[in-house]
Amino acid sequence: MKITDFSIKRPVFTFVTMVLVILLGAVSLLKIPITLIPELNPPIGVVVSTYPGASPAEVNEKVTKPLESSLATLPGIEKLQSTSQESMNLIVLEFDWSTDINEVQSDVLQRLDMVELPEEAGASFLKFDPSQLPIIQLAISADTKEVDIRSIAEQLELELQRQEGVASVNVSGKIVEEIQIALDAEAMEERNLAQSDIVQLIQANNISLPGESVNTDEGRMLTTRILSTFTSAEDIANLTLSVNPLTGEEIKVKDIASVKRTEQEQEMITRAGEQSAVLMSVLQESGANTAQVSKKFKAALEELLDKPEFAGVEANILYDQGDYVDLAIDNISSSLLYGAIFAMIILFIFLRGIKSPIIVGIAIPYSVIVTFVLMYFADFSLNILTLGALALGIGMLVDNAIVVIENIERHIALGQSPKDAASIGTKEVGVAIIASTLTTVAVFVPVIFTSGLIGQIFTEFALTISFSLFASLVVALTVVPMLASKFLSAKNGNLNEQRANSSFYQSYRKALNWTLQHRLLVLLSVGILFAASCFVLFRTGTEFLPPTDEGYVTVDVELPRGTSLAATEQVISEVEDRIEKEPEVDVLVSLIGGDQQSLSRGTATSSKAQLYVKLVPLSERDRSVFEFTEEVEKDVKKIIGTRGEVDFSLSTSTGSSPNTMTFRVTDSDETRLNKAVKKLQAELKKVEVISEVTTDLDATADEIQIVVNREEANVYGMLPAQIAQTVYSMMRGVLTTQILAEDGEVLSVYTGYGNLYKTDIEAVKTMKLRTSAGVFVELQDVADVTVAAGQTSIRRSDQAAAVAFFLQYENAESLSSISNKVDTVIDKANLPSETTVVFSGDRELYENAKSDMYLAVALAVVLVYIVMAAQFESLRYPFIMILSVPLMVIGIAASLWMTNTLLGITAVIGILVLVGIVVNNGIVLVDYINLKKAEGYRTYDAILIGAQDRLRPILMTALTTMLGLVPLALGIGEGTEMNQPMAIVVIGGLFTSTLLTLFIVPIIYSLIDQETRKMAS
Repeated sequence: MKITDFSIKRPVFTFVTMVLVILLGAVSLLKIPITLIPELNPPIGVVVSTYPGASPAEVNEKVTKPLESSLATLPGIEKLQSTSQESMNLIVLEFDWSTDINEVQSDVLQRLDMVELPEEAGASFLKFDPSQLPIIQLAISADTKEVDIRSIAEQLELELQRQEGVASVNVSGKIVEEIQIALDAEAMEERNLAQSDIVQLIQANNISLPGESVNTDEGRMLTTRILSTFTSAEDIANLTLSVNPLTGEEIKVKDIASVKRTEQEQEMITRAGEQSAVLMSVLQESGANTAQVSKKFKAALEELLDKPEFAGVEANILYDQGDYVDLAIDNISSSLLYGAIFAMIILFIFLRGIKSPIIVGIAIPYSVIVTFVLMYFADFSLNILTLGALALGIGMLVDNAIVVIENIERHIALGQSPKDAASIGTKEVGVAIIASTLTTVAVFVPVIFTSGLIGQIFTEFALTISFSLFASLVVALTVVPMLASKFLSAKNGNLNEQRANSSFYQSYRKALNWTLQHRLLVLLSVGILFAASCFVLFRTGTEFLPPTDEGYVTVDVELPRGTSLAATEQVISEVEDRIEKEPEVDVLVSLIGGDQQSLSRGTATSSKAQLYVKLVPLSERDRSVFEFTEEVEKDVKKIIGTRGEVDFSLSTSTGSSPNTMTFRVTDSDETRLNKAVKKLQAELKKVEVISEVTTDLDATADEIQIVVNREEANVYGMLPAQIAQTVYSMMRGVLTTQILAEDGEVLSVYTGYGNLYKTDIEAVKTMKLRTSAGVFVELQDVADVTVAAGQTSIRRSDQAAAVAFFLQYENAESLSSISNKVDTVIDKANLPSETTVVFSGDRELYENAKSDMYLAVALAVVLVYIVMAAQFESLRYPFIMILSVPLMVIGIAASLWMTNTLLGITAVIGILVLVGIVVNNGIVLVDYINLKKAEGYRTYDAILIGAQDRLRPILMTALTTMLGLVPLALGIGEGTEMNQPMAIVVIGGLFTSTLLTLFIVPIIYSLIDQETRKMAS
């Protein structure tokens, strides 16, 4: 090959080129961003609608359905799911993965403008952006109650959001001041005043309006402005409402209400342990280096907390994606390094001496450095998948170099000069190593063209491993022969003859000779093994992606609707006491009165709470986060008992939800749907491995229903709408105006009755409403006030009524196992034909990805065959080589069974990689047998000699690949879970394929070749 001869003749040029690439690689490595997984851009959007004061049913009929009708015809839309709640709704739009969400945004906005909604309702569109999820969450607390932790948090926020790479810092429980006017109901009635009178009077006295411009005699044009403004609570309190005409006494606002500037009422309690706390969430800029942003943020935080003004303030980090990224990257990097060391050990054992192993060993770091350069220009990041690809391919990087150096040594042993041996030896195997590299790379072509989530996640993986293999091929054809020509020399004795006469080679030759004499028996035995392995493989449990142990648990607690904040806090204290007993718990933060979602919306629910549990690092605990959750959840459920519901949830950075199954039941008839849901829920609760079954229908809450008696209302000259608006304003208060305070703060002014109607149903019933005649009448005289159960949300799926199921199952169950059990229950339930069940979550993702991945494996086999046929200009010989593929199934099944590993998407990726690897042994073997036949050997002799001569490089390449993967297969530390199944599958499949290829390929070759086809046993 010309490139080989050029590198041998121009060693200095080759060397300086290597140095240049190494420099480029070092620069590229410093500039490649470090993230956990590749950047994802899912084509998902959310339409958020508000309809103040409307019930879920009203929102569903007046807002949700009209919007769905318009949005359902958007181009590329696949799913349309909605949830209608009090005063608002969410419509989730899922598009085909080929859809650019930025391009479809204008279409969505046009559809929203076309829909006629109630006057008070409004709708907006939001794109789902993973970069807007927090990378760090922490709790800020103080060791003394004298410190105002919210004020401290706001100071920290201002400083920290200036850090490089930080997009924003969000703080829960911010201090928001306002002016509250709490009306005295008795004083108001005594003076014949209504809430609306006070609101209108304040609004009429707080004005700032422009007038016409005035041209003065001096030639100036002056603008005019009419002003009557308030600057303090005292100004409002001293506002005159009326004057007694008899006494001249002024009646002021302060006579019928308390007016004060105060903090907005806190409806949530946040605490870390027993200390009050605030939650702080950090969002990074798009494309920023997660690990670097995390390090700089924590360094800045630590520096701030060391200042005297922040003495006694403590920051407990709940979740730090940057820290997890560092751990994961370090663990995979260690696996890569140890893999390289194991591969080098194999080289020293087989090649013996120092020079040859070092020459071959150069291929590993150099190929990795070249890969960094290509990754940088391809705009990839360093993440657990791209580094996993390098770790997976670390042993393969020396395969080509091993074949080349082994053949060069063989020629030197035959008496050729190192320079001639380097040139001839490389040319002899050049076609074989090019073919083997192309076949390995060819298997990733289907992955690159795979759409959906799997395509986005694994495209970088496929290209990274392809980059490294092409780099190793270039090294084997240029650097290895150049170094061999300079540093290798002839060794004492004929090494080829010594190897051929060794007991190991003689034993292999006898075994091969025996198998060639008993071809039918051997093939039959392998066929039985293959069939048994297929049986085991089909019974192996499945999963979507391996769950990652990030040491973070979220606990949701929901008590009966209407439970007071104090009662909820008492229950949460009991839960906290139980969780804090576990030695694995590092940080525990409680959010009482809502959850993260309600916090972001600025709403609160006193009966809800959410706890965030961070465990110590994996290396410091004996239990995984899954075992911890399963054991602690049982105890917490006993503590809660019948007082409420509790749910432990684990979420991973890959989006997978371990031990959770979700699905929707849909039907056009709501009565039939509800009946089917109750029946199905009852049957699912009987399944032993399912620990919890909840549905949307369970989410009901007691509410005060005020039903207007139209006849009674008519007697008093009141309309239902008038009653509804008055009650709404009296209970919730009215945003009256805004004032610019003396200290420059803009304050909202709210007029209401304080907590008068928020704590007592009787107070609501006796609420006094003023009629148009100026007479006050109690609410219970014109309406029936009762407590009844009401649905908190209404779900729809693709414009049909739907109810969502949420299943929690035991840790020992696989996705396929629980799916089979649930399918059996659904089948036995005999649901009406109009009722359909649609799975979501991990099962949906797995079902969608499964067909793509299996198709990718099938296409990979076809592509490998095509590449080999084109390379060898033959249709027969590639058939021999492709028979290595079924042999790997035996090892795959055995490795999965022995290690109790589930067959997930990453394991299928490992199978895909194997398709390209296992044929390499067949390529090297068949190519060399053909070479021997061309030299004049009879077919039988060519098979024996070729198999014997290629035994060493075949074993070396297989062992370096397998041992290089051992650290990854052990799965030690955080972040290795994703790549572990790949490594296990590759080791098992390569082991049996290599072992059997050394015998099966010669047998098949002998059956295809005319000379040996009918040879006698």
